Amino acid sequence: MKPPFQMTNRILNNMVEISRLAGSLQWQYERNLHLRKENRIRLIQSSLAIENNSLTVEQVTDLVNGKRVLGDPKEIREVQNAYEAYEEIMGYNPYAVRDFLKAHKLLTKGLVRLSGRFRSKDVGVFASDGLLPHMGVRPELIPDLMKALFRWAKTDDTPLLVKSTVVHYEIEVIHPFEDGNGRMGRLWQSVLLSRWNPLFAWLPVETIVYRNQPGYYRVLAEADRANNSTVFIEFMLDMILETLQTYRTDGISDKISGKTSGKKQAIYDLILHHLQTHAHISNSQLQMLTGKSPATVRKYLADLVSEGLLEAEGENKQRVYRLSGKKKTQD
Repeated sequence: MKPPFQMTNRILNNMVEISRLAGSLQWQYERNLHLRKENRIRLIQSSLAIENNSLTVEQVTDLVNGKRVLGDPKEIREVQNAYEAYEEIMGYNPYAVRDFLKAHKLLTKGLVRLSGRFRSKDVGVFASDGLLPHMGVRPELIPDLMKALFRWAKTDDTPLLVKSTVVHYEIEVIHPFEDGNGRMGRLWQSVLLSRWNPLFAWLPVETIVYRNQPGYYRVLAEADRANNSTVFIEFMLDMILETLQTYRTDGISDKISGKTSGKKQAIYDLILHHLQTHAHISNSQLQMLTGKSPATVRKYLADLVSEGLLEAEGENKQRVYRLSGKKKTQD
């Protein structure tokens, strides 16, 4: 049974822009192991901070690197568990209940009584004011509801960007676990998104969600009252788009010799866009794209080569440029 939601213009417009930006950033993540680790740490810290874990990015970094950290043992265990759970992200089957339970076990081992198992009692979701805005479904219904949700996610032709958000929301509604439901909803959205584009195994969407935490809980409540996840889909796609936009300016431009040169960033973005559909780019092609002189284009290309972002091949007029690390066999 299809969960209730509608495709709106806001959703469709965000999907187009997310697809465009994700494609231009994917190669950066594939090549940069340090960047991937750095952003996974941000992702974990933010997802746990939403659940009131007080450890900082610096403390999480130290824990991941095997250093000793002074802090609440429970919060330290949450970080260690989350890192282990996210390390498995590309190995989970996003449509298998057994993998969903495996991820919960990794995420909550040593922290909750029913780690890796669905809850056996009724549970209420309380707001900060002590009111009870939502009751999780009856425990005896959880296994069948989760199977039905994953069956829909696997077989329905709704775009995966949207399906991932619907699954996130429905996990919060079903509330299948005693504890860890919010973390599992966010993790499983990342699992599904990473099947659409591996970039999302590393992209710290949770960082932007954490900055907009009141809005996150507001749209969850609105969707719950309406019994319709449209407003939550719109919000989460806004968060994904904002993350991509933030990373595009902060993440990549910082890699260009540590300088946030607007002109150089614009040139590099044009090159990235061109190389999504071409094996390489030449000086003359970049001149046509930018309207710059041969000497100016040559200087930009030489800078990007020296900074390890591009590789040059050939001599003189036959010289072409590829993204660093891309193989010639892709021609």
